Amino acid sequence: MVDLTRCQSYGQCVFAAPSVFRFHGEEALEYDYTPDDQLREQVRWAAAACPVHAITLDYLDEQAEAVSPSENVRGKA
Repeated sequence: MVDLTRCQSYGQCVFAAPSVFRFHGEEALEYDYTPDDQLREQVRWAAAACPVHAITLDYLDEQAEAVSPSENVRGKA
C-alpha cells in the first residue's frame, strides 16, 4: 500500500520496482495494487528505498513468510 499523501514523488520506488511503480505525468505515482508474487522482493526494496516511508507492506504476507513449514507443523501438534 502507498500512502499518496505522504509520497513526495522522489521516485526511488520506480527505480527499485519499475514493474510495479511508475509515474503518470510528472509527479502522479501509479502502482499495481496486486503485484505478482515474483515481484515481492522488488516491492520490499522499493519500500526500503522510500525516503518518506510512504510504502507499507502487508503484515500478514510478511508474517507468513517468517514462519517456516516445519514450525507451522510443530505449532499444530
